[in-house]
Amino acid sequence: MTTEITSCSKKSRGRPKVFDREAALDKAMTLFWQHGYEATSLSDLVEATGAKAPTLYAEFTNKEGLFRAVLDRYIARFATQHEAPLHCEEKPIEQALLDYFTAVAKCFTSTDTPAGCFMINTSATLAASSQAIAKTIKSRHAQQEETLLKFLTQRQQRGEIPASADPQALAQFLGCILQGMSISAREGASCEKLLQITRTTLRLWPDLIKL
Repeated sequence: MTTEITSCSKKSRGRPKVFDREAALDKAMTLFWQHGYEATSLSDLVEATGAKAPTLYAEFTNKEGLFRAVLDRYIARFATQHEAPLHCEEKPIEQALLDYFTAVAKCFTSTDTPAGCFMINTSATLAASSQAIAKTIKSRHAQQEETLLKFLTQRQQRGEIPASADPQALAQFLGCILQGMSISAREGASCEKLLQITRTTLRLWPDLIKL
């Protein structure tokens, strides 16, 4: 006589999903980058990240906290990478600037991210009620100019820029060019169009450093 033994296993409820902070930040970044801070609601962020509102609140406190974390993520992923050519001391100054502006132009027109600069896009749509966020973006954006200023000052000390030139004024000028490139990209300009702006800027470089 054969006795059949039937095993009965209970259905496991499965492990709860682990919150992926970096993936959530990247998805939130895309929303803020595309629509700006004001127009991106918490419900939009919940839908995009796949995380529930209590999870986002526990991790970031509120929308402002999430945005600040996204801004740090943007700087780590994009801004720092773009600025790498400026720290390459063996490159002549014009080559370093060309490589820097080329990296920026490619980012501004990449199909992987919204067009333009994240910081410029988000700051352009801020309402008066978002002064704290505006101040944060302004501070972060100022770091870009500070990086250019440090780069130009070092190159001036090496003799690549005349002692009579004003690195601060040059950094401000280049910063304005970058802002214009961001706006152009936002309006549909191609990477090649932005590279034309870059090449024009560098053709003017010998005269710029004489001012």
